[in-house]
Amino acid sequence: MATLEHTAGKSNSFRSLLIRLLLLGVFIIGVRFAYVIVIAGESCTVADFCFSSFHETLSLVIAGAGAAVKPLAVESTTAGGAASPARPEIYTSKEWTNAVRFYSSVLKHLIAGGYLSPASKSLCVETPTGRDVFTMREIGVKSTVGISRKAVKPLVKSGRGHRIPFPTRSFDFIFSGEGSLERSPFPAEFAAEVSRTLKPEGFAVFHLVNPNDTYSFNSFLDLFDSCFVLVKSRYIKGFDSSMPQIREIVLKKECDDVDAVHKLVKVDYFGGGEDDSSDKCSVPEYKHDLVKNAEPLISMEPLKPWITLKRNLKNIKYLSSMVDISFKRRYVYVDVGARSYGSSIGSWFRKQYPKQNKTFHVYAIEADRTFHPEYALKKAVTLVPYAAWVKNETLTFEIHRDPGEQVEVKGRGMGRIQPLQGSSSEDFDGEVEKIKGFDFAAWLKNTVSKNDFVVMKMDVEGTEFDLIPRLFETGAICLVDEIFLECHYNRKTIYFFCNILVLPLTCLQFSSSELFFL
Repeated sequence: MATLEHTAGKSNSFRSLLIRLLLLGVFIIGVRFAYVIVIAGESCTVADFCFSSFHETLSLVIAGAGAAVKPLAVESTTAGGAASPARPEIYTSKEWTNAVRFYSSVLKHLIAGGYLSPASKSLCVETPTGRDVFTMREIGVKSTVGISRKAVKPLVKSGRGHRIPFPTRSFDFIFSGEGSLERSPFPAEFAAEVSRTLKPEGFAVFHLVNPNDTYSFNSFLDLFDSCFVLVKSRYIKGFDSSMPQIREIVLKKECDDVDAVHKLVKVDYFGGGEDDSSDKCSVPEYKHDLVKNAEPLISMEPLKPWITLKRNLKNIKYLSSMVDISFKRRYVYVDVGARSYGSSIGSWFRKQYPKQNKTFHVYAIEADRTFHPEYALKKAVTLVPYAAWVKNETLTFEIHRDPGEQVEVKGRGMGRIQPLQGSSSEDFDGEVEKIKGFDFAAWLKNTVSKNDFVVMKMDVEGTEFDLIPRLFETGAICLVDEIFLECHYNRKTIYFFCNILVLPLTCLQFSSSELFFL
């Protein structure tokens, strides 16, 4: 009997303990439910949150963000599934509040214009904080994700603008804010990835800081293929001192051609160009304006050109000092008649030409074998060991010295090239060598594109009177942004440095309206 009573007592104690545990569980659930209702508001439908023990949500109410901005539950989950403490102070800072208020206004404007809708599957590119993603979700564009080099869960995934980690044609709307395309070291690849992942009929919106000049604006548009059309461009006030004024550009993708953005062409010195026929390029008005803004023309032939050059060095207005060159695929310097590395590449271009912190690849075109070994030791310099000419053929290379003068570098005088058949080498008092000449215009068209920023220096002892017309005839001149030309009139040793802002007009005759004597 005592044993039965003892057993019954244990059973009652266990039942009592179980009831207490159940009541405690109900109490905890009730407190949690009250917390969610009071603190998280309507967040149960956001980010698939509903009483999961592996997620924590927190309402991030932005003061002053506007009546249309509702509280949003931001999910915070560690990699292992355990909840990590939320940090609401980050999302209630003045900087965050100003940014959300700004993006709320901008995005509502885009919705009103029909470029964005609540049903749009959207991507924010290179967003280090996720403020634009946050705002998009709050105003109703729920299917929004961001990418940045460093993930910011749950708003931003790891990814880069030039390597977007999503399949082709994934998004209806792509947003690139805070000058992210300008900061990218790969702007052409960035544009190509936007084109790849955007659906046809989709919109891409960019916030830029620097394209305040027409040259850079057109360079930006050239990053995108013919499927994209400019829909809208406007200036808006920024939300902090780093971006006091923003240029907002809206592009629409009207077709499905995602392969035409970025073509790399194999360089072939003697293979000829893709199209050796005549090609024309238009001259937009903004290029004419750039010519007007260049340094004043020295209209009278100076008696002492080198002294005049030295006096006017500070007056030179390089193209890269007048416009922004950020929106280019590559930056290229072509030195035609380079001679030694220190002749112009090391002494002038590396030290004096304004590069806007861009890294230029250098092509040194030099037929004289005396200088070739030096270039093997130079980084980011490609030696083209042939003579720039109008076609692929064997030439004679005449090394001459003016009477009474010793114009030499490492024991070699200045040289000029002549066609083999028309050479007067028998009557020439100097050194004569046979060298290979290549079609320079065709090579240029195979080596650079309109999306590259190309600077050229040409000093070829009179051969410019053959090369420059050929550049115009083939349209290769259209690929050059700026030329520094040494003109040898009548093939005499009278030298003029001519700074040409490339305009395919009447420069074939070297008219004074296109040449700028320094």
